[in-house]
Amino acid sequence: MPEAAVVPDWYGGVYAHLRQAGVELVCSVPDAGLDPLLRSAEADPGVRTVMLTTEEEGVALCCGAWLGGKKAVLMIQSSGVGNCINAFTLIRNCRFPFLVLVSMRGEYGEGMPWQIPMGRATPGCLELLGFTVQRAERAEEVVPMVEAALKMAWRSDQAVAILLTQRLIGVKDI
Repeated sequence: MPEAAVVPDWYGGVYAHLRQAGVELVCSVPDAGLDPLLRSAEADPGVRTVMLTTEEEGVALCCGAWLGGKKAVLMIQSSGVGNCINAFTLIRNCRFPFLVLVSMRGEYGEGMPWQIPMGRATPGCLELLGFTVQRAERAEEVVPMVEAALKMAWRSDQAVAILLTQRLIGVKDI
């Protein structure tokens, strides 16, 4: 029987802060780098999880949740940011507070050439669309970064993206 993977402590800290901030909806597509967070959300009876067919659906769901008095977070891979470009204009034009956690591909140790262009473009695309972008490279910076992002998004009505780098979440084999 294979050994169970060890989940770094920062995942639990991030999830705890999401819940303390009042997150009740998590929208995502399956992703190995975000899996511990997604599993926590799925196991939490106080959180509704929505598995998206495409990432841009999550933008609309998170904005709709805000209009309905709920807090939501979008969790996607960097390749999915490209799918959301047009939908992200909703956030800027309507001034929605927004938090997206992005597991990065196309950087350190990437073995799939198709991931590299969007991995390189992700930070700039998000910045052009008005997001405040933070890059998490080390485990010890993730939890305070997410805590600060939650305050910035929902107290200051800002769009914030946390990029979880491949150095942090690990290089994918494929």
